[in-house]
Amino acid sequence: MKTFTYERVTTPAEAAASAQRTEGAKFIAGGTNLLDLMKLEIETPTHLIDVNGLALDSIEVTAEGGLRIGALVRNTDLAADGRVRRDYAVLSRALLAGASGQLRNQATTAGNLLQRTRCPYFYDTNQPCNKRQPGSGCAALGGYSRQLAVVGASESCIATHPSDMAVAMQLLDAVVETVNPDGSERQIPLAEFYRAPGDTPHLETVLQPGELIVAVTLPPPAGGTHIYRKVRDRASYAFALVSVAAIVHPDGSGRVAIGGVAHKPWRLAEADAALPQGAQAVYDKLFATAQPTAENAFKLTLAKRTLASVLSEARA
Repeated sequence: MKTFTYERVTTPAEAAASAQRTEGAKFIAGGTNLLDLMKLEIETPTHLIDVNGLALDSIEVTAEGGLRIGALVRNTDLAADGRVRRDYAVLSRALLAGASGQLRNQATTAGNLLQRTRCPYFYDTNQPCNKRQPGSGCAALGGYSRQLAVVGASESCIATHPSDMAVAMQLLDAVVETVNPDGSERQIPLAEFYRAPGDTPHLETVLQPGELIVAVTLPPPAGGTHIYRKVRDRASYAFALVSVAAIVHPDGSGRVAIGGVAHKPWRLAEADAALPQGAQAVYDKLFATAQPTAENAFKLTLAKRTLASVLSEARA
């Protein structure tokens, strides 16, 4: 690891101000992703701001009847919460499909949303990667791409976002709450939170320098049947090749989000609108712009079959 300084803070505004004030600063909570990247010298922060002392670890009912989930709520606690299991079951199931029990005990809500890609070329510092070193190129385009994006990618990056939780949050119309260094607050719909890779894939979210996530808010329960299906190379402790999150109502309406196929959870309004027409219509909308590589074209077939299976189960 590179040398760095360390600081504990007591308020979100103090954390955000410190991050803006110190070049190369990073927030740290669970550290399940950041510490690994620091060991590989992919992330080299000059200053770590420990936010674990902030009072951001509770789950509260909002005035509108939804839930406000603190940024420091651990994945285990969120998945086990009775209100989440009852009213937002797709979120609980997505969380339990991710990582391992030990990691879920440590990982936080905000950290889960902000985790970096697991593209093998991002982790190999001997290979060019625009996400790790802007302008260096993308080794994945002509290399091993089996696990990478089939839709939403660019000529600069075909990495995927690894989070299971984010797929369910996208399905549930989650909103990210933040605090800026000047103390102002912002609410960002998760649908607008992740940037398309374009020619700047190192800029992954719309967060500004120093901006700190303090909570994620869910709207009132959507009802319906909740399903999260994750297809991966082994039964546990593996990232999704394809995952499908769905909420389906008795009249056939609902919503669908796909994980493991793009730089963010992949959900389109026109695909949701096509649900009453069946799985094929939904698939056609979701992957109309797909551009797979020769190695990951199988993901399209996998997504189509998984989607059909999930919708069939939901309607049954």
